[in-house]
Amino acid sequence: MAKGKRLKAALGGIDRTRLYPLDEAVAAIKGAATAKFDETIELALNLGVDPRHADQMVRGAVNLPHGTGKTLRVAVFARGGKAEEAQAAGADIVGAEDLAEKVQAGELNFDRVIATPDMMPVVGRLGRILGPRGLMPNPKLGTVTPNVKEAVEAAKGGQVQFRVEKAGIVHAGIGKASFDPDHLAANARSFIDAVNRAKPTGAKGTYLKRACLSSTMGPGVKVEVASLNAAG
Repeated sequence: MAKGKRLKAALGGIDRTRLYPLDEAVAAIKGAATAKFDETIELALNLGVDPRHADQMVRGAVNLPHGTGKTLRVAVFARGGKAEEAQAAGADIVGAEDLAEKVQAGELNFDRVIATPDMMPVVGRLGRILGPRGLMPNPKLGTVTPNVKEAVEAAKGGQVQFRVEKAGIVHAGIGKASFDPDHLAANARSFIDAVNRAKPTGAKGTYLKRACLSSTMGPGVKVEVASLNAAG
């Protein structure tokens, strides 16, 4: 009952039929985030693509200027000096065949996986485990790299990975309800810019069709697409 009352109160300050400019949408969502914990603010974009076709896949990564408010647990597959480099950069778990054995045993105590190129024959055998969870390292996302220090620092510093879903929707957490409104808007603009840069060659017609901003426990707000295209 209490949850229902809270959501009803949150909805009371939002016009569900209106298209809000980005800055107003951020203010509305922050005002509606009244849960007892610091809710995540998420931006979802409906794109004019069909990801079933390889030339319409949208995927990438972006470093949000103000971070996400969440500290990722990072696992790194590396040996020797690169393993030491990863540890020094703040990686939570570092290993090689020993780490692969832990993953095969079901130990998945991490949110991001980074690997040096020479470790990919080992990591590749974990595809059935890591792939469905979106954890498989990928050169296009900068998670298969000899520059493990840079990759670990990016992951720890608020880098967001995104990949379009079957329905043509791509989404990401862009911060917490406690963030300054300007910081949330700046993060949203960075994410939108990254998605626009990732526009595939096979995309036809309108690319960015609809957008919605929401919080973990709150209602969604429709965002004016023109304000997104003009952002930043």
